[in-house]
Amino acid sequence: MSAARIGIDVGGTNTDAVVVRDGKVLCSHKTPTTSDVTGGVVAAVEGVLSNSEVAADEVEGLMVGTTHFTNAVLERKHMCPVGVIRVALPSTAALPPLTDWPEDLRNIIGNNTHMVRGGIRYDGEVADDLDEQAVVECIRSFKQAGIQSVAVSGLFSPVQDAMETRVAEIVRQELPDAHLTISSTIGRIGLLDRENAAILNASLAELSTRVVASFREAFAGLGIDAPLFISQNDGTLMSESFVARYPVLTFASGPTNSMRGAGFLSDLEDAIVVDIGGTTTDVGVLAQGFPRESFMASDLGGVMTNFRMPDLLVLGLGGGSFVRGRGDQLSIGPESVGFELITQSMVLGGETLTATDLAVAAGYADIGDASLVQKLPKQLVREGIERIHQMVEVGIDRMKTSADPTPLVLVGGGSVLINRPLAGVSEVVVPNYAGVANAVGATIAKVSGEVDRVYSYEKLGRDAALSTAKDEAVNRALAAGASAGSVEVLEVEELPVAYVPGGAVRVRVKAAGDIGELTAEGC
Repeated sequence: MSAARIGIDVGGTNTDAVVVRDGKVLCSHKTPTTSDVTGGVVAAVEGVLSNSEVAADEVEGLMVGTTHFTNAVLERKHMCPVGVIRVALPSTAALPPLTDWPEDLRNIIGNNTHMVRGGIRYDGEVADDLDEQAVVECIRSFKQAGIQSVAVSGLFSPVQDAMETRVAEIVRQELPDAHLTISSTIGRIGLLDRENAAILNASLAELSTRVVASFREAFAGLGIDAPLFISQNDGTLMSESFVARYPVLTFASGPTNSMRGAGFLSDLEDAIVVDIGGTTTDVGVLAQGFPRESFMASDLGGVMTNFRMPDLLVLGLGGGSFVRGRGDQLSIGPESVGFELITQSMVLGGETLTATDLAVAAGYADIGDASLVQKLPKQLVREGIERIHQMVEVGIDRMKTSADPTPLVLVGGGSVLINRPLAGVSEVVVPNYAGVANAVGATIAKVSGEVDRVYSYEKLGRDAALSTAKDEAVNRALAAGASAGSVEVLEVEELPVAYVPGGAVRVRVKAAGDIGELTAEGC
């Protein structure tokens, strides 16, 4: 019998797990998310193994979408101080690192930021030579302060990373055990947003090591000796060694898992996806089977960053959303009972009126004890159901790029809230296993690599520049854990840079492939 894979997705309300064998979902299991996250993951895996009758030694891979790192930034917990070196002087002196950061987050990172002479121009040429002695002095100050996590950023380093790479070599010489983040491996061209992403990543370095170790220990306790992969925010996977270096790439991985799973389960590659959970509704767009990416700066815990993120609209609507007021004063969400839905919602014996209670009272959702909501005013129920559908329709309209009706895939545990056609949609598809599409998406995901750089077409020529970018994207996918023969270039975008001489063109290439040989030693 062929080996199986387990996909796991940790949400704010539930942790879902599925077993997939030969491209087919065998079964699923849903359990409340626990405060320590890992406990809920273990319970979900235990449940899905028991239900599927798949033995632990038949599991060839574990794919996890986790909220550990997102929660750490949002809650300001488990983050470590960071030493920051920016290679850009005399440019950028007016805007030092940590500009516009929330004060509480600045206090966690610490006042360990330095700017040194150096930097690259937009065309890859040297703007100013690197002051290596200044770099050494910065690192020695980190050593005195007990800093063990370092972020390095440089002017236009995604175009030419040699200067950041040299700084990294000096860091390793002076601080061999330091956790090191180089901004050009994470963010795009803009300096401040890219630097912010690198600093956040560095602040999570110690946590990422602990999280990976805790997952590995937990799965070993279940008798599973299989490679571990973590979902990242473009709908693809990272090996455990890769996520230990780049934890920030897991941000927003839950919604991307849902969209990938929705496409797989519905057999649609181009569609709108609405994922209704217990706390929020995520509205996104599938394009060629992958989530449409956002090119806008993303706010992560009050910090603007520019690494790849899915283009999402998040609505404060979920199965656990509070329902308050009547008539014109009726409101649904954004507050939610979250993972306490099983104890606080009225149909499950609680005293809090939630969106789930309205769906049960309206007669189209079968959850809990319907008799507990029979006395709800019928007008309140009608108004609430109408408001729920209006919120989703507005979200769909905001994400569409055309007035033409578009297929919509409805997934998530809260998908029971929708019971009628939606405006602007050609059809609503609710596939089998819609409630665990997020875990399915984690299981079937590929491994990717991306390049986003500016090339001078006059110097290199268009063909040579594109070939170089494609090769680098493929190599990055291989480094992240993809098998050599399976990597394909999925996207190539060329954007001429206005008002810049030399035929400057911004080139973005994305490549993805299947997971490499699944051996525990390789992860």
